[in-house]
Amino acid sequence: MKHWLETRQVLDRLAELSTAGRRAALATVINVKGSAYRHEGAKMLVAEDGSSVGNVSGGCLEQDVREVALRVIRSGTSELRSYCSGSDEVEAWDLGLGCDGQVDVFVEPVSAARSDERGLLDGRRAFAACSVIKGPDALAERRMVVTAAAVNGSLEAGLDGRVVGRARERLHTGEPGVDQVAGYTVFIDVLQPPPQLALFGAGDDAIPLARFAAAAGFRVIVVDYRHGYLTRERFPHAAALVATDASGGLGEVGLDDDSFAVVMTHNYAHDQAYVAALLKTPAPYVGMLGPRARRKRIVQSLEITGAVPRDHAERLFGPVGLDIGTDGAEQVALSVIAEVLAIRSGRAARSLRDRSAPIHAET
Repeated sequence: MKHWLETRQVLDRLAELSTAGRRAALATVINVKGSAYRHEGAKMLVAEDGSSVGNVSGGCLEQDVREVALRVIRSGTSELRSYCSGSDEVEAWDLGLGCDGQVDVFVEPVSAARSDERGLLDGRRAFAACSVIKGPDALAERRMVVTAAAVNGSLEAGLDGRVVGRARERLHTGEPGVDQVAGYTVFIDVLQPPPQLALFGAGDDAIPLARFAAAAGFRVIVVDYRHGYLTRERFPHAAALVATDASGGLGEVGLDDDSFAVVMTHNYAHDQAYVAALLKTPAPYVGMLGPRARRKRIVQSLEITGAVPRDHAERLFGPVGLDIGTDGAEQVALSVIAEVLAIRSGRAARSLRDRSAPIHAET
């Protein structure tokens, strides 16, 4: 989730530096062996003055990577750094790796804004950015961007076709990584659009929820029938502000099967209207603020009127959030985001202390 947001921040900063004629180097995690704090594709952009955006670890590798980046800026030559923890997992965590293994970071000079990639980050289409890690120096900074339907850029005429094939395989699996292709080492950075969190209700308690959700990597959409509440001053981190009362459906909100919704208008009639419309979308999670009795009343009303089939109400979570004990809008927001993350990952929400499988293993 953070990969998309972090890449956008890095490329925005790169565009600023490029416009100002300032040099920079980009550090990218290209390979991880073991359970890692950050994964392949994590990025840190370092400007020639030492300022940076993004990160490649839990914080302890950044100083060394920054020094390498400054050296790369001066020399104009890329470097590949491997940080190995040995066999001591505790030592690995202390080093900032968070794993028992190895993290490879590729540091390259960058001089031009990557506008084609940045443009894709404003949409919701997965893509793969391909670059040569090991090969002729003439290929330095060459990039090829691959989507399911198009290719932009070139690495090398005899290499491109094979890399496109590998990139589309990785787009299908969603896994970035390093491939050996025709004697070249190529890193294929796969970027998947982040999940969406749509808030139906733009009251004051939606403000911290929108802010925290955006920081966690969600694409946040705020919806309300009250135009006056939908302002950039109130929701500066929202990707979209949509004024609708759901009477004509929610097509303009753009919900898909990786979208999650929370209904929180504090108005019974509008909550019911939004819930009815949401249960007709592919959204797998519809949370509703308020007591259990209120949820039951809304569900019964919708089922009696036939507004939604009975089995669709299984997607309605109300009262919304995990049972962690909350007081105030900020704590409720944390509870809601934690529940959405658990639902999305298919995990039971419990303490990691009680989990026997590796933390990052897929469920």
